[in-house]
Amino acid sequence: MPRMLDVSQDVRAEIGDEEADLLLAGDNAPGSYDCTSCRTPGDSEQERTSTVLFVGDETAVLAFAHATCIPSQVVKVSETQLQGAVRSITGEGADAQQAPPVPPVAAAPEQAVLGITSGLVLIQGDLHPALVVEPTAPVVRPGSTGTGDDFLQLLTEQGFLPVTDLEQVPSALPGWSVLLAMGQLHAILQPGTGGGSPVSWWQAHQPLHVTDGWRTAANKSHTVLVCAAPAGSIGQQGREDLLRDALERAAMRGALVAAALPLAGT
Repeated sequence: MPRMLDVSQDVRAEIGDEEADLLLAGDNAPGSYDCTSCRTPGDSEQERTSTVLFVGDETAVLAFAHATCIPSQVVKVSETQLQGAVRSITGEGADAQQAPPVPPVAAAPEQAVLGITSGLVLIQGDLHPALVVEPTAPVVRPGSTGTGDDFLQLLTEQGFLPVTDLEQVPSALPGWSVLLAMGQLHAILQPGTGGGSPVSWWQAHQPLHVTDGWRTAANKSHTVLVCAAPAGSIGQQGREDLLRDALERAAMRGALVAAALPLAGT
């Protein structure tokens, strides 16, 4: 029986036309499934369902999600992440959450890596889910031989705006998004070149666990505030009140940029 599947061009290119057509015909697609995003049951015979292909270094895993949770897409992950995805798909087994640092897109020196901290930020009485990005060392413009820090300038060129007042919600940044899959943070996506599919600007080596409160706030607003500061501006803050204080100090020094990005997944 044909399934109500969405198979994106990127997924089709990875799995091939024959496999994609078999999925759409219902030969290789399950009727019922557990959504890889929100983890609740779905039925590809009754509701639109996205095919999500997790691609590792050597292997790939095809998963299914409610189309209302996440669009059909290819998610590039490490082999370690892929094994975690398999365990989550098959059901096997502090307030501010920090992800391991990963290489930034725009860092020329190999020493500079990006760290991501998640937390809730209070703005005008409402709690907003936020991600704070901070390199471990100055980031210079690719191809530059200088020793300065171009991190904020590179981001403002992408559309991030300086923050002077944490009581104002940052402006939206079209084309960017924050990807949650299987209830965990996987990547910050930016527009692809030439209008192509989004690509990872930041991608977790291992999915970042976020608190239930953070995920609830993100699902309510469908928006995540992404703040960025130069190396040494924020530091390792284990509590959200301390994180807020560090953000305020960075904003007062003109060392903070931010944008509001839509949430992909749940």
